[in-house]
Amino acid sequence: MTESPLTLTELRLLATAAGAAPSVHNSQPWRLRPTTNLHGMLVYSTPERAVPVADPDGRAMLISVGAALFNLRTAAHHLGRQATVRLSPDPPQPDLAAIIDLSEPLPDGGGNIPDLYAAIAHRHSSRQPFANRDVPEAVIGELIEAADDEGTTLEVLEEDGARRVLALTTEAEQRIAEDVARQAETRSWLRPEEPATDGIPLEALGPLDLDARVPMRGFTGHPPRPAVSAERFEALPQVAVIKTHGDHPNDWLRTGQAMERVWLLATTHGVRANILHQAVEWQETRWRLRDPAEGPGHVQLVMRLGFGPPGHPTPRRPVEEILDLSGHQLDQRSA
Repeated sequence: MTESPLTLTELRLLATAAGAAPSVHNSQPWRLRPTTNLHGMLVYSTPERAVPVADPDGRAMLISVGAALFNLRTAAHHLGRQATVRLSPDPPQPDLAAIIDLSEPLPDGGGNIPDLYAAIAHRHSSRQPFANRDVPEAVIGELIEAADDEGTTLEVLEEDGARRVLALTTEAEQRIAEDVARQAETRSWLRPEEPATDGIPLEALGPLDLDARVPMRGFTGHPPRPAVSAERFEALPQVAVIKTHGDHPNDWLRTGQAMERVWLLATTHGVRANILHQAVEWQETRWRLRDPAEGPGHVQLVMRLGFGPPGHPTPRRPVEEILDLSGHQLDQRSA
């Protein structure tokens, strides 16, 4: 049975969920538009909100859009609708990332994703120190399966692999510190005074590692201005990477969906995460992230996992900015 057209209330719920997704520098590079028949949603990237110095090919932008896409799927599940996704459906429209058909009800059993809607509001990047204890193997198994269900591979690294990836991240962070253009771009996304609708408030930055074992990004410069506190982090961070066989726009969109699915599932278990993005911003260090013993594959992002504070919320763009309703006649009273 076909579902009724989406109401304004449902469209706003879907857009709010999508808009809560993580994105590089909290740039929120997405735009949504209902399909003509109001049975689905068009998901667009917005290159004008990109970070072109750190992300010249738009890979991180599409990973961010993929995360918003997964949140939209999760919200559709909450509404009892089955989300059928078609990625990059129209090459003549390069900014159109996906079309989501929401015309069918959820099948018996709940469809192909778990109910993670409640976790969307509680998922935040935590740049705080984590406890010196590992995520349980049972939870790791669930996270690996979640990434696999999105067509990617999540690998939680053993000690040698974690130290190698952390060393490459440190190397990349040092290169970023010496790059005036990258420093300027990063600082342009800082929001020292609230209110704001995007970017990173100072409260969300977190401290630097007193022992320099965890290479947290220096958002406020090198040396940091304003000054950032330093604290002791976990002795050996639990590091994971998400990998894909290919390295094309659809792979980046799948990576974003996998990242958010893993992150929301981790949130339900009380596991915190943040993205160590520095090493994937340089072609050389990104290539060296891969483990030659594992065969071919492309590392798309690095995640740090653990137990600790939830992280500070970051500002969000209002629904009216990301949901384009032009050309649609909707009953405003249903909002």
